[in-house]
Amino acid sequence: QVQLVEYGGGLVQAGGSLRLSCAASGIIFSLTTMDWYRQAPGKQRELVAGISRGGSTDYTDSVKGRFTISRDNNKNTVYLQMNSLKPEDTAVYYCHVVGIRDYWGQGTQVTVSS
Repeated sequence: QVQLVEYGGGLVQAGGSLRLSCAASGIIFSLTTMDWYRQAPGKQRELVAGISRGGSTDYTDSVKGRFTISRDNNKNTVYLQMNSLKPEDTAVYYCHVVGIRDYWGQGTQVTVSS
């Protein structure tokens, strides 16, 4: 059974930093692409960042230069380091992986105050 558990959300002032973690189980972690999505109130869920099994990364334009996705295959964990946070980054952040279907974590709230 695939499980994704996110940690690290919270309330931070604009310009601050947070680090999200997602611990995965039930998958061959080292062979999978891992993603972070987010969903703000009243908006569609959007892809924020992804990291391939080889370590290649991709980001949505609005977070480039501020967010960094990384992975630790020994810990089956993917991270999202978020710096220079803006109020528009406020959302629920979800960890995601594609197996026989899409799998999602429970989400972690990130709130950035102005």
